[in-house]
Amino acid sequence: MNINSIKNVPARMSRRSGLGLETEREQFDKNQGISISKAINAQEAPVKEKHARRIILGTHHEKGAFTFWSYAIGLPLPSSSILSWKFCHVLHKILRDGHPNVLSDCQRYRNNIREMGQLWGHLHDRYGQLVNVYTKLLLNKISFHVKHPEFPPNLEVSDDVLDKAAGTDVNNIFQLTVEMFDYMDCELKLSEAVVRQLNSAIAVSQMSSGQCKLAPLIQVIQDCSQLYHYTVQLMFKLHSCLPADTLQGHRDRFHEQFHSLKTFFKRASDMLYFKRLIQIPRLPDSPPNFLRASALAEHVKPVVVIANETPEEEEHPESLVEIASAQPVEQQVVEDLFQNEFGPPNGLVKDDRDLQIENLKQEIELLRAELEKIKLEAQKYIMQLKSQINTLEAELEEQRKQKQKALVDNEQLRDELEMLRKQKQETDKTQVLLIEAEKKVQATDLRYSKLKEKHSDLINSHAGLLRKNADTVKQLNVSQQNQEEVAQIKEQMEFQMDQVKRESEMKVEEQTFQLEQLKTEMESKMKELEMIQQSLNNTVQSETHLSSKLAALEAEKDSLNSLLASKETALFSARNLAQDTETLFNQEQEKRVNEIRDLNDKLNKKSEDEQRLYQKMLEDQFNVVQRTVKEAENIIQDAVAKLDDPLHIRCTSSPDYLVSRAQAAMESITSLENGHSKYIGDLTDASPLVGALAQFAHLTADTIINGSATSHLAPPDHGDRLNESCRDCGNQSLDYLNVLKNKQSLRDADLTEVRRTLQNILGLGEELRPKSLDIKQEELGDMVDKEMSSTSQAIEDAVRRIEEMMNQARKDSSGVKLEVNERILNSCTDLMKAIRLLVITSTNLQKEIVEGGRGAATPQEFYAKNSRWTEGLISASKAVGWGATQLVESADNVVLHKGKYEELIVGSHEIAASTAQLVAASKVKADKNSKNLPKLQQCSRHVNEMAANVVASTKSGIEQIEEKDTMDFSGMSLIKLKKEEMESQVKVLELENMLQNERMRLGELRKKHYALAGVYEEVQEDKASPVQKPGILKKPQLAQKPNMLPKADYKIDKEDGVYQANFINF
Repeated sequence: MNINSIKNVPARMSRRSGLGLETEREQFDKNQGISISKAINAQEAPVKEKHARRIILGTHHEKGAFTFWSYAIGLPLPSSSILSWKFCHVLHKILRDGHPNVLSDCQRYRNNIREMGQLWGHLHDRYGQLVNVYTKLLLNKISFHVKHPEFPPNLEVSDDVLDKAAGTDVNNIFQLTVEMFDYMDCELKLSEAVVRQLNSAIAVSQMSSGQCKLAPLIQVIQDCSQLYHYTVQLMFKLHSCLPADTLQGHRDRFHEQFHSLKTFFKRASDMLYFKRLIQIPRLPDSPPNFLRASALAEHVKPVVVIANETPEEEEHPESLVEIASAQPVEQQVVEDLFQNEFGPPNGLVKDDRDLQIENLKQEIELLRAELEKIKLEAQKYIMQLKSQINTLEAELEEQRKQKQKALVDNEQLRDELEMLRKQKQETDKTQVLLIEAEKKVQATDLRYSKLKEKHSDLINSHAGLLRKNADTVKQLNVSQQNQEEVAQIKEQMEFQMDQVKRESEMKVEEQTFQLEQLKTEMESKMKELEMIQQSLNNTVQSETHLSSKLAALEAEKDSLNSLLASKETALFSARNLAQDTETLFNQEQEKRVNEIRDLNDKLNKKSEDEQRLYQKMLEDQFNVVQRTVKEAENIIQDAVAKLDDPLHIRCTSSPDYLVSRAQAAMESITSLENGHSKYIGDLTDASPLVGALAQFAHLTADTIINGSATSHLAPPDHGDRLNESCRDCGNQSLDYLNVLKNKQSLRDADLTEVRRTLQNILGLGEELRPKSLDIKQEELGDMVDKEMSSTSQAIEDAVRRIEEMMNQARKDSSGVKLEVNERILNSCTDLMKAIRLLVITSTNLQKEIVEGGRGAATPQEFYAKNSRWTEGLISASKAVGWGATQLVESADNVVLHKGKYEELIVGSHEIAASTAQLVAASKVKADKNSKNLPKLQQCSRHVNEMAANVVASTKSGIEQIEEKDTMDFSGMSLIKLKKEEMESQVKVLELENMLQNERMRLGELRKKHYALAGVYEEVQEDKASPVQKPGILKKPQLAQKPNMLPKADYKIDKEDGVYQANFINF
């Protein structure tokens, strides 16, 4: 529906009256609720345009979709795939044609849309698969328009706006093109899914079931035509900016979408359903040639034309025309016919025509009387057939109960016999397994003790080697110090020798200089002596003087000679001392050199010993690592072998425990990486790697075994994926351990793939966990008060609605129907009052429990500490509120003649079960001496009595209404009676088959309900039934009726196909 068509619709907006804005708002909400309930229902028929139009006008009136979502949240979408399909259709319409603020309102409810699609995607339902594809389209549509606000949800923008949104950056154009391709893919997938489920014949498109599936394709055609035009424009822009080879992938994807869209448009054009509603454009025979820029001028924008829709007439109840009131009309018609044929009658003269008219009137009266008689006979005959059918059904039901009882008794005896046999076999197997387990435990303890002793020996040997290494290093340091001292002494001796040499040389030079001086003086004296002798010879007179002087000179010469001799002696002694010192130094130097040579030899020997010990220690540490790797490999291989072990099929585990094991294994990977890096940094210490390997092997094997055990109770799809993930985890772990076996590849060992497989197992475990566990514990306390108050409010609303229905029934009905309606509504009112009193008493008891058990903690902390009990209270409160609402809806339908009386009976049973659950949840932690506990039990009995009154009132009302019909076969012949009897028998057989099939369906629905609630498997275990193939694991709780966890003392009684009623979270 186009937004332009809304302008042609007469505005029926509520005008402000004297009651004020509040009355106007209430009237608006009421009208919107009626339109939503009529547009979104479980009938397999297309959504009526007038209801969708009113919803769209409502979004423009309130400038958003708040009212729509407030009603949509309360719809039981998970209970009907057709209801979910029509909800998606209406949501698509208001996204396209509603107020612009609808997009932001829908953005807040993305999770609700996604959860609905995921729910129906897991179920094998034809409409469910379509709902899954439709929700993906709606989510993609919301995300695209939120990201690109320049494109309205109806995708109607000009080329200038498109150019502005794309911009000039080629990266933005490229990204926008990819997003539009994804958008188009979602649209085409929905059309293909719908066409695949339908035959394109004319008859299918004209049937209501086919039209229900085809109706949303009108919006798909509108979206696809716009998206096709935009992608053509963007592809030409990209080819003008980038080379053709770069855009080859874009062209291939466009060609594929072009052919799919052309095929879809052709099929839709051939269907009669679309011919009267929409004019579908024709696409060209071949896609545009983007390699030729001039081809853009040849492109023609496809235009979708919506046919003008005439407003449909309002629904009015059909008026019943009584035969008595129709007689004057018939008479008038007959008189007019005669007057037209024979002319007006004469006032006094009766001719033949008057006689003929009177005869014809008499015949008409006779025929009318005979017709009345035939109608009475038919009514009597119908009543007799109904009584016979009721009698036969009662007899058939009695025989079926006897047969069922006999079959149940026989089956119980067989089950007991088989259970005894299997118990005996299991006992024998358990004993054998116990013996084997004890042996394995002993072997494991022995292996662990040996490994521990070996590890301690390695630690001791490593400590000794470290001590020896420290001693060697100390000795090496001492030898180095001695060598340095020898070098210092050598340098000191060389310095002293040089100094002595220099001193001796200086002394020799001084003595030589003195000797030369003495020689010079002696020569001078000799010359003087010669001169004196000459003068003596010359002078006789001075002979005595010269003799004395000569004697003095000779004495001085002797002193000088003695001084020279002493100097020569000192020089000789100094030379001898220098030679002795040099000899001593040479000897000391040779001794030091020998000592240094010995120390170097010892040092080299110690270094070789230390290197040999170091290599031995490395080999020992590597051997310890290899033994640990071998043991870890055996542990993981044993865990992987459990995946194919038939005895392991009986083992089960919970998703919570699997998640905890997987998280521990993920933490062990971090420890293993740290240990590996430490071992690579220091190959002499393998203790961090050994400990981390042992922890990793045990935790990974534990995760694999628990993952396999969890898969035994998981749905087939999740179970297979979880089993394959566990197997992949084991294989990746073994590959990692094989890498650790080689010294060359040990440094490059990587745990990325192992972490990925464990992350997959963790993700699957998170998916299998109940959603109720995702609630934060600090929010539980607030949720309890909120749910109890909402339950009280729901019950008060139910009482108010029942009073309104009673007033309306008094206006619209009378007689027996009024009496029946008043009796039923009075019993429903009493039931609601009893439930309200029970909820108040339960609230007081819960407050008493919290005050008595919380101590110094706050109520929120008490609720968080007892989260399982708190979740039970929340689920039970939701169940009571939901049951009250359903009972009021059933009563409303019965009073308005739109529902069945049996709905009231079923609703009474459901609300009795819900209040019983609330009582059970409240009694769990109640004190035996509590004053409120007897009051609660009394209220529970009163609720059961009131529910029984509702059932009794309903049954008596049925009997009172049906007692008026009686059967009369007095006017029927024998052959006709026999024929009617055979037809009645055929109808009885058909009804019996329908009854049997419906009971089988009821049983399967209840089994599925228990499986979703996570109760069915627990009940099977409580009954100690024989070992069977694992059932279905508790899925994440879906958006259905409320749920509370069952008690251990509640047993499911499967006799006559009856199961315990349990609810899951809405």
